[in-house]
Amino acid sequence: MMQVEGETETMFAKDIGIDLGTANVLIHVKGKGIVLNEPSVVAIDKNTNKVLAVGEEARQMVGRTPANIIAIRPMKDGVIADFDVTEAMLSHFINKLDVKGFLSKPRILICCPTNITSVEQKAIRQAAEKSGGKKIYLEEEPKVAAIGAGMDIFQPSGNMVVDIGGGTTDVAVLSMGDIVTSRSITVAGDTFDNDITQYIKHHYKLLIGERTAENIKFNVGTVFPGSRKEQIDIRGRDMVSGLPRTVTIHSDEIAVALKESIYMIVHAAKNVLEKTPPELSADIIDRGVFLTGGGALLHGIDQLLADELKVPVFISDNPLDCVAIGTGILLENMDKISNR
Repeated sequence: MMQVEGETETMFAKDIGIDLGTANVLIHVKGKGIVLNEPSVVAIDKNTNKVLAVGEEARQMVGRTPANIIAIRPMKDGVIADFDVTEAMLSHFINKLDVKGFLSKPRILICCPTNITSVEQKAIRQAAEKSGGKKIYLEEEPKVAAIGAGMDIFQPSGNMVVDIGGGTTDVAVLSMGDIVTSRSITVAGDTFDNDITQYIKHHYKLLIGERTAENIKFNVGTVFPGSRKEQIDIRGRDMVSGLPRTVTIHSDEIAVALKESIYMIVHAAKNVLEKTPPELSADIIDRGVFLTGGGALLHGIDQLLADELKVPVFISDNPLDCVAIGTGILLENMDKISNR
C-alpha cells in the first residue's frame, strides 16, 4: 500500500526551486522552468496587519503609500528580517502557482548565502515548511548560481563565481561539486542604490527615492571611470526649499559614488583567490571568473574585476536567472541531493 501511495505522490507533487532573494523571488517548477519572478516586497495595512499586495503590485507602492500602508522587504542581506511577512510572501507565491498536489505537498529547494548561521537556516526552512513545503532542501547560492551559469562544477577543476545579488555578494571557488573557498559580504545592489542616494543628497542637497536611485544605476551608472558617457535628468525634493527640483547626473559621478562599495567586492574576490589552492588558481586563470546576479549587469564591473584580479572575467548569459536555472538543474537530480 505504501508503495502505491509513493507513486501517487510523485504523480501529484511538483518539486520547486526557490531563489529567495533580497530584491526578487524566482521560482522554478520542475519540468516547467522559471514560472515566477517577482520583487520581494509585501504591502501591509498597519492597522489590521492584513497583507494587501505581494510582489510587483507591492513594489509599485514603495515610497508612495498613505501612513497606514507600509511596503516591507522581508529579506535583508540575503536572510529573513521579518519571519511572518516572509512566510506570507512565500505562501502567496506558492498558492499562486498551484503546485500543491491533490494528495501531497511539493519538495522545495531553497538557496541561501554561504555565511548564514544555523538559526537563519532554520528560519528559512520553517518559512518554507509553513508555506506548504513537504521536505525542504537548502543549497548555497554561489554553487547553484555556478550550475545555472553553465559551469561544470562536478569536475576536479577550479571554477570561480561572483554572485552579486540585491543584499549579498557571494564569491566562491568550486571544485568536485562543492565550495572550496568562499566569502559572503553584505555589499550588493541595495548598497549601490544607497550610495547613489547619499551621493545626490550630499552633492546636490536633493532627496530621491530608492526607485530613482535604481533607475540611475542602470541607465547611466558605471564602475569603470571613463567607460560610459551618459546623463540623466532626475527629480527629487530639495532639502533646503522642500520643493521638487530636477538635476542632471552624469555617468562619471556614479563611478565616484560606487567606488568604495565596489572595492569591497574586489577585496572579497582577492581574498578568496588568496585562499585558493594553487592548482585551482591555475584553472581559474584558464577558465576565468563568472559574474552572476543582478549586479553583473552593472556597467563596467567585468572590466574592473578583470583589471584588479588579473584573470579573464565573463558575465553569464542570464545573470538574473542563474540561481533559479541552477535550482532547476538540481531539481532534475533531486534524488542525488535527497540521498546526501
